[in-house]
Amino acid sequence: MGWILLIIGVALWWAAHLFKRMMPERRAAMGDKGKGVVALAIVGSIVLMVIGYRATPYVGIWSPPSFFIHINNLLVLIAIFLMSPAAKRGRLLNGMRHPMLAGVRAWAVAHLLVNGDLASIILFGGLFVWALVEVAVINKAEPEWAPGEPGSYGKDAMFLVASLVLMAVIGLTHGWLGYWPFPS
Repeated sequence: MGWILLIIGVALWWAAHLFKRMMPERRAAMGDKGKGVVALAIVGSIVLMVIGYRATPYVGIWSPPSFFIHINNLLVLIAIFLMSPAAKRGRLLNGMRHPMLAGVRAWAVAHLLVNGDLASIILFGGLFVWALVEVAVINKAEPEWAPGEPGSYGKDAMFLVASLVLMAVIGLTHGWLGYWPFPS
């Protein structure tokens, strides 16, 4: 049952996020009510992915070397920074069109590096491929793009510190759930 929930969760994530671009008329016809429907589908997809992931039996595909934990942690920190408001308010990411989707890809790769089981490949691989597809779909729908006014390096520093704090919180939460993400 875990496999089914995991796959449905990943598929629902894809569908909810691509709905606006793939079926713009249907989404527009839903009006503001559609935002709630999409948000509910996204929350539902997350719930299904978490329950499904935790319920799947371990099927090992490969054994990652222990030093990958360091690469994982660096990529997760980069992912958190990319998903922060730094792209709009800072200077370093100002010319980047899809920093949040790049952050999802970095986060997914980080988790694929340290998890060599089939459920992780389905979950993190599925979200990595979704982020690639989402970029292509957005770029096709909206080919014209120009960055806004760059912010300050001070804001970048602020978002980096916030990213470090958030990474510590996420790491402690992972530990509380039984997945210690830091080197021993």
